[in-house]
Amino acid sequence: MLPYFLLALSIGLELFATTMLKASDGFTRPLQTIACVCGYVGSFYTLTHVLKYIPLSVTYATWSGVGLVVTALISVFIFSEGYNMYTILGIGLIVVGVVILNLWGNVGH
Repeated sequence: MLPYFLLALSIGLELFATTMLKASDGFTRPLQTIACVCGYVGSFYTLTHVLKYIPLSVTYATWSGVGLVVTALISVFIFSEGYNMYTILGIGLIVVGVVILNLWGNVGH
């Protein structure tokens, strides 16, 4: 249970950091820049502990896949960025890939 909590925490920190990256406006806003760096450091720190328990392929696919999907939603709903059917299709394919890896990608573990 702990590895999945840490993975969720790592994803949350990465989402925070990525949002702060956009809010930092090219690292011209010091508070958002510091928050961005701290978020990424925390995310990678917790991710290293996840890798002790969950295979790299599953961990990274989940971390990056969930991060990408939620970041896309944040970009649309918070930053009012656009999307189209190809964006939705691409995100859907990522979700399918992450699900497949989580269900059947634990070979040898």
